Amino acid sequence: MNARALLVMLALGTGAWTVQAQTPPPDPTVPAASAPAEADWTEGEVRRVDAAAGKLTLRHGPIRHLDMPGMTMVFRAAEPQLLDGLKTGDKVRFKATESQGQYTVTALEPVR
Repeated sequence: MNARALLVMLALGTGAWTVQAQTPPPDPTVPAASAPAEADWTEGEVRRVDAAAGKLTLRHGPIRHLDMPGMTMVFRAAEPQLLDGLKTGDKVRFKATESQGQYTVTALEPVR
């Protein structure tokens, strides 16, 4: 094998090793899914419930994962049961998604 081929092989081998060596192992003390999942929750106040239409109006703080500032707006409820027992003035925290301009509450719980 000539010197040039040997240098190419060493360079390729070293490059692959360097990439692996630079990837830190995951920290076992930090739960991977909890931080992003918790960030998806937003606090708000129920302004109106329209159970027949499956919608609710919430005055909410910023929804960071949707890049949305705080405001009052209408959301569709992903499941009718999310609206059970809700009334105007209730403080809640919720998760919301957006698809084709439609905002949907996918989880909701009271804030005590």
